[in-house]
Amino acid sequence: MLIETVQAGETLWAIARRFGANVDEVMRLNGITDPERLVIGEALVVPTEARRHTVRPGESFWSISRIYGVTVEQLQAANPGVNPNLLQPGMVLNIPERPKTTIQSNGYLLPVSPQSDQANVRNVAEFLSTFSIFQYRTDVNGDLVPPNDAAALAAIRQTDAVAMMVVTNFSEGTFSAPLAHTIFTDQRARERLFSEIVRTLRDKRFYALNIDFEHVFPADRERYNNFLRELAGRVHEAGFPISTALAPKMSATQVGEWYEAHDYPVHGQIVDFVILMTYEWGWSGGPPMAVAPIPQVRAVLDYAISVIPRQKILLGAPLYGYDWTLPFVKGGKFARSLSPQAAVEQAARVGANIQFDYTAQAPFYRYYDADGKEHVVWFEDARSMQAKFNLIDAYGLRGISYWVLGNEFPQNWALLQDRFNIRKFA
Repeated sequence: MLIETVQAGETLWAIARRFGANVDEVMRLNGITDPERLVIGEALVVPTEARRHTVRPGESFWSISRIYGVTVEQLQAANPGVNPNLLQPGMVLNIPERPKTTIQSNGYLLPVSPQSDQANVRNVAEFLSTFSIFQYRTDVNGDLVPPNDAAALAAIRQTDAVAMMVVTNFSEGTFSAPLAHTIFTDQRARERLFSEIVRTLRDKRFYALNIDFEHVFPADRERYNNFLRELAGRVHEAGFPISTALAPKMSATQVGEWYEAHDYPVHGQIVDFVILMTYEWGWSGGPPMAVAPIPQVRAVLDYAISVIPRQKILLGAPLYGYDWTLPFVKGGKFARSLSPQAAVEQAARVGANIQFDYTAQAPFYRYYDADGKEHVVWFEDARSMQAKFNLIDAYGLRGISYWVLGNEFPQNWALLQDRFNIRKFA
């Protein structure tokens, strides 16, 4: 599998022929329904067994390594007689084999309806280790408010993936610090919650538990730690793994109510694995930028691996992008969320060329709507996901966790399967 960026004047047939690929297969892997619909700058995944690459004008060892998902060092080692500074069009390079590592892959699933839930499970079960059912909400008494997840759980049991129960402090449309505080300080509510969690894990045959308490009061940091210590003991005694979702911190001293109560070292000690929510730098109510820019993601990982065993870390990855109306006004209209597939289809509709930010490692484009208003769209594509896969290997992480399933992005699943062996717990 390789990634090819569409150039002006190229056709799908020409691209497939260049790499000896089947056109229909290229269309399937990229979700293309109209072969005439290619967008300049669009990234395509192309299935190929070829291990040799003919250099094209403007290419470098770095750009070629991105196409095949190998490192520059691996490419240099496979071509010892080639000076990277003297590449010429027409030169033929050997592409090294890339060994597959085995990872855990998780996807958060928000139950919507039996039909859509079952379809979402069927579509991606082979690519996932775990489906995280979002969300079981605790109330102030420690009772759980469950989602309507019967259809999703039934569908998951028909696959070789397993389900993970997600418990949150979500209330009235947002994560609630007062609600979390009540649970941490009210022993009766806490005991009831623990009992409800263990009962639900058993009754619904979940594989594991994920605690996603967010926007916790900074002063409740140690209370949250003690809550997890107590809960982990109960959950482990019942025979289930436990995990937590962590805000993307770059240091132990990072301030803010989304960060301070998430004690990375303590979570690393208590739970079996953590999910880093390494996304939402670009968010619907903020200024336009990549949702998960690689420099920021790296900064989080650099801190995380210094205090959490790397084999416990799942890297968070977004399955969505945002369409901002310009100029951005703080407190103004929120950006519209869209899937990677919808972002490319919209670019084709409005006649936009897709560009790529090599620092953020993310695609974007601009266009004007029917009212003459300018928009900018940041989203994910094969190149941006490959950059995240590279981080998993480079940092030796446990795997990847996607937010959120249901957004069309066929390229991601093709690349994931090509790049990794997916651990199965069923």
